[in-house]
Amino acid sequence: MKYRRRREGKTNYKKRLKYLQSGKLRLVVRKGNNQISCQVIKYDESGDKVIVSANSHELKKYGWLGHPGNIPASYLTGLLCGKKALKKNVKEVILDVNFINESTLAAAKGFLDSGCKIPFNAQLKERRIQGFHIQDYAKELKAKDAEKFNRLFSNYISNKFDPTKFVELFNETKKKIGGI
Repeated sequence: MKYRRRREGKTNYKKRLKYLQSGKLRLVVRKGNNQISCQVIKYDESGDKVIVSANSHELKKYGWLGHPGNIPASYLTGLLCGKKALKKNVKEVILDVNFINESTLAAAKGFLDSGCKIPFNAQLKERRIQGFHIQDYAKELKAKDAEKFNRLFSNYISNKFDPTKFVELFNETKKKIGGI
C-alpha cells in the first residue's frame, strides 16, 4: 500500500519534493468545513517543524462573530498568521498547497497583506474577501423571506450579530489583527 496519499489525490510528491529542495519556509493552508488553519513550516530531516500557526477559531479573540470556515475568515486567519510570522522574523515563504481554492487564495492574500513576502499572483475580488457576498445575500433574504433568513443566519443572530453588517465586522476584526 505504498503512496496511498498519491492514489487518494492528497499529495503530489513531485511538487512536494520541489518545495523541500527549495529550502524555503512553506505556508500550508488547510480548509475544513468549520475552520481554516495556516502554518509556516520548516523542513527538517527528522520531520517538518511548525514555526507559526493560526486557526480561524482564534479570530474570536479579535471580535470575529462570523463563521470560521468562510472566505473572509480565511483572509483574516492568513493575516493573523502573517503577523505572528513577522514576530518570529519570518520574512518570506512559499505557498505549499495541493488544491487551490478561494479560501486558500484568501489566506495567502491575508498573509501577504501582513507584510510578509509570498510569491503568488492570484486575482481574488476584494469585495469577496470582505464578505460583501454574504452581506448582500443576508439583506436580500431578510427582505424577501424573514423565516429563511432567521434559519440560515441563526448562529449569527444567537451571537447577537446582524449579518447585514458583515463587512463592518470584517473591517473591525482586520483592524484589531493589524494592531498586533
